[in-house]
Amino acid sequence: MEAVPAWCCAVCGGRGAAAGVPPAAGGATLVTVRGEVVKLDRGYPLVRLEDGALLRAEHAIALVKGAQERAVIGDEVLVQVPEEHDKAIIEEILPRRCTFTRKDPTERALPQVLAANFDQVIVAQPINDVNLRRLERELVLAFETGAAVAVVLTKADLAADEQQAAEVERQVRALAGPDVPVLVMSAANPVSVEAVRARLSPGTMTVLIGRSGVGKSSLVNLLAGSQVQQTQTVREGDGKGRHTTVSREIIPLPNGARVVDMPGVRGLGLWEAEGGLDAAFADIAALAEQCRFRDCRHQQEPGCAVRAAVEAGELSPQRFASYQTLVQETRTLKQRREEARWMQKEQPKIAKRPKKSKSRARR
Repeated sequence: MEAVPAWCCAVCGGRGAAAGVPPAAGGATLVTVRGEVVKLDRGYPLVRLEDGALLRAEHAIALVKGAQERAVIGDEVLVQVPEEHDKAIIEEILPRRCTFTRKDPTERALPQVLAANFDQVIVAQPINDVNLRRLERELVLAFETGAAVAVVLTKADLAADEQQAAEVERQVRALAGPDVPVLVMSAANPVSVEAVRARLSPGTMTVLIGRSGVGKSSLVNLLAGSQVQQTQTVREGDGKGRHTTVSREIIPLPNGARVVDMPGVRGLGLWEAEGGLDAAFADIAALAEQCRFRDCRHQQEPGCAVRAAVEAGELSPQRFASYQTLVQETRTLKQRREEARWMQKEQPKIAKRPKKSKSRARR
């Protein structure tokens, strides 16, 4: 068995049996126990049982070959520990109350679930290098989960000056909307760290997302009050961070909250994100309700309230263009999914050619 994190309260035995999981003997029925996936890395999922024991587990063949399901961080699972087996077996993934899902970057039209069963999504962006277009996409995916959403602007100490930091904060607040908390944090300012910690209530789990190098792992360390995640120094040339986290792991905090430090995700393809789009672009969704036609696409249709707002300077052309891009992405994906379903149902029939007679007519 490989080493598990120092904060774990118990470790399974040498052959993989965990405390509270009696092995089957003499053909006895295996005991099924409940657990939670607390770490995903390049190895097998690490599952914490209800009694605190931890063990590595592999997926049952029925999960892999049947529904092609894989347990993700935060999943509640039912596991068994067969005798003479060095790993537990995940027999069932229990229903998820929420998921963080993106379009699988390796597939044409399939979803990829990255985390499950959390209460909040915090989007991290460095205040000295905010990418507003990416932030819009991150907010759409965050809203689509149905969990609470907040934005944390990290590395405030690296901002050029207070005026620049204030302007970036203003832009992000305008983009996120009035219902999304936007916090500015600096490692050198304990008050700002405490403000973020106050967002993490005891008994809740928060998923922390953001591209590589934005300071997510440093934020987790500050919240935990100790070095629980490896970090690297920023590059001297541009002050940007380096990619550090390579696994997904649930980190318990001293106040009883938990946080998931997600590796930096480059591809953020949308998946069934209509609800997330309406929430992230609530201003445009409200304008769309005033359009003359209910199916208005905000292009050349008469009586379009959205385009009228753009022309009147009430809606940023850049924000409207970003919205249109994301809407078109969801429409294209939906069309591809429908095509894939049709192809599965309507398999092309190969017409059989008539066999040629081996005997030739005699003249």
